[in-house]
Amino acid sequence: MQITTKKRLLTAGITCVIAVCAALGYVEIFTKGIDRLPEKPCSGAVDRDLAARALPSARKAEERGKLLTSSESIRAFMFACYVRTDDSIISGEADAGILTPEAWRKSKSSEEPRISVSANGIHALSLEDEPETAWVYVPCTPPSHAGDRHAGHSLIAQARTLGETRAHGDELRQILVDFAYQLARHAYEVGECQEPREFPERLPRISTK
Repeated sequence: MQITTKKRLLTAGITCVIAVCAALGYVEIFTKGIDRLPEKPCSGAVDRDLAARALPSARKAEERGKLLTSSESIRAFMFACYVRTDDSIISGEADAGILTPEAWRKSKSSEEPRISVSANGIHALSLEDEPETAWVYVPCTPPSHAGDRHAGHSLIAQARTLGETRAHGDELRQILVDFAYQLARHAYEVGECQEPREFPERLPRISTK
């Protein structure tokens, strides 16, 4: 009788171990795609944690960042970035052009309430009813326009999500503001904007509350 009880306990213990291993194996194989990406995807532009907080768990994830330049255009350069898992994506572009802060705000005019924050001449904007999109504005004169001190030389980053997201509402809005800000800060450096500028570690927190 005692031997039978021990066998049952041993069998139950082995079953539990197998179940735990199977569960851990499932998590490792099917949900850790983003964790396998570089700590800073898109050539070091953004924090992987932002994508992990924004997108659902998935078996696979991919990322890419690319700088595009033009010597014959007002849009002297653009840096693009995306992180994708299955049917969900967080992406953005930081585009050099000519737009004053006032003109930029007007270009985003809408009947919807807007939420914005600023620091060190850098501005972030989101529409209250559209937390899945955010913009960041930074004054920037690219090298190809170094002799042209036009007041509107700027770098504008837009970030968005497509498909299902893990975060929603103000949490998603903040993630996208941070994503756009990090993207703009990276593009400012690799695009060689001429103005010396100190970027804060992060912008003030943005919220509808």
